[in-house]
Amino acid sequence: MRKTSPHSVIGLTVIILLAVSFLVLLSSSSSPARPVIERPVRDGFVVARLKYGGGGDWYGNKTSLRNLLRALSERTTVKVASDREEAVEIMEKEFFNFPFLWLSGHGNVRFTRKEAERLREHLTSGGFLFADDDYGMDKSFRQQMKQVFPDKELVELPFTHPIYHSFYELPDGPPKVHEHDGLPPRGYAIVHEGRVVVFYTHEADVGDGLEDPEIHGDPPEKREEAMKMAINVVLYSLTN
Repeated sequence: MRKTSPHSVIGLTVIILLAVSFLVLLSSSSSPARPVIERPVRDGFVVARLKYGGGGDWYGNKTSLRNLLRALSERTTVKVASDREEAVEIMEKEFFNFPFLWLSGHGNVRFTRKEAERLREHLTSGGFLFADDDYGMDKSFRQQMKQVFPDKELVELPFTHPIYHSFYELPDGPPKVHEHDGLPPRGYAIVHEGRVVVFYTHEADVGDGLEDPEIHGDPPEKREEAMKMAINVVLYSLTN
C-alpha cells in the first residue's frame, strides 16, 4: 500500500481550512448584521417632536406633548425625565438619542432620501414613531412612509390589537376628537419583524385633544379620550 507523505497531509489540511474559512466569510457577507445603535441612558422617558420639510407645520400642537408627559408622570409608573418636549431633525447627531418620536401637522411632509434612510435605520433598531394627522397631511405622510419603507404598507390595526389595551381599554380604537370630513377615526401601523414601529392616527386628531382646554374648546370627555390613546401608545412602545 502506498503511504501518504506528511507534506501531502499538511497540504490537504491547509486546503480544507481555507475552504471552510471562505464559506464562513461568504455566509457572513451575504447576511449583514443589523447595525447596533448606541442610545444614551436617560433618567426617564423623553419624547421628541420630529421636524420635517415640505412646508407642513411640524411645530403645531404646542402644548400637547407637555400635557402628555405630565399625564404619564401622574397616571402611570413611567418615569418622565421632565415635562419639556424636545425637537429634533433627522440628520442631527442627536437624532438616535430619542427612541420615541412624535409627528403631526396640517400640511406637506417631506423627507430627503438620506432622511428616509436614517429614519428607517432608527425605527428598525428600536425606535418608534407616533404620527397624528391634524388634518391635511395624510396624502404626503403616506407617500413619505413609502419612501422610508418601500417594502411595507400602512395597515389598519384591529381594535383587538394590544396598542388599544396596553394601559386603558379602548375597545373602539382611536377617539374622534374633531369631525373634519366626518369619517371614522382609524389607526394604522407599519410593522417590522412583528413589532409596530409606526403608529398613525387619521381622522382622529389626537394632538388637538391633548392641547390645553382653552385652545380648541374641546369637551373634557374628548380630551380624556385623546389622552388615553396617547398614553396607550407610549406604554405600548415601551413594552414591545
